[in-house]
Amino acid sequence: MAASDALGLLPVNLCSKIETQLADHAPLVGVLALQGGFHEHKVMLARVGAKVTEVRQPKDLTAALHALVIPGGESTTMAHLARHLDLLQPLREFVASGRPVMGTCAGLIFLAKDVDGQKEGGQELVGGLDVTVHRNHFGSQVDSFQTTLTASFAPDRQIEAVFIRAPAITRVGHGVSILSSLDKKVVGLDPDGGQLAVAVQQANLLGVAFHPELTTDDSWHKYFMEMILSSLKK
Repeated sequence: MAASDALGLLPVNLCSKIETQLADHAPLVGVLALQGGFHEHKVMLARVGAKVTEVRQPKDLTAALHALVIPGGESTTMAHLARHLDLLQPLREFVASGRPVMGTCAGLIFLAKDVDGQKEGGQELVGGLDVTVHRNHFGSQVDSFQTTLTASFAPDRQIEAVFIRAPAITRVGHGVSILSSLDKKVVGLDPDGGQLAVAVQQANLLGVAFHPELTTDDSWHKYFMEMILSSLKK
């Protein structure tokens, strides 16, 4: 029986007390809330059992945070805002601290060591993830698509994935594991096919090229929660 089912068999006052205790021990996850789809990540993280707080200023990146999510959006705008708010160095320090960080779409770009296809003048990056990412690899907004993927942590299941002006991972460095790939033939990139990395992990860093928060499938957020819980045991 699941814990949530068991709670339903207890008296209301005791059930409420237990739920409060469980919530008190839930990991605290920050979501960078400068721009983009941070709200959807907050919903997903709460769904998988995390306490969630928004990160908008350097003071929000406290020692109390167990993990951080950098959402999708417009990576150049996100970088400009982070620089204006003096958040870039605190974000780099958080990444270097070893606490789990998940970057999705623009968040993946922000975490990447190298980026191709940048706008003129480029953009500042948080870095830390030894990959090269190509911005808007699949095309513009009208080329957005939804598909299903398999992941190394769930090889027998098809997981929904939404790609919106999405990047792709074109180089994977030492110590980076590919968690999910996309068949180029399926999305019309190459008639001969071939695999293109769209989700990777390097130690405490998880980067995905798509938007897991825009589906009803919480597999990626559950995986991230497992990373957080494992980090808390060390």
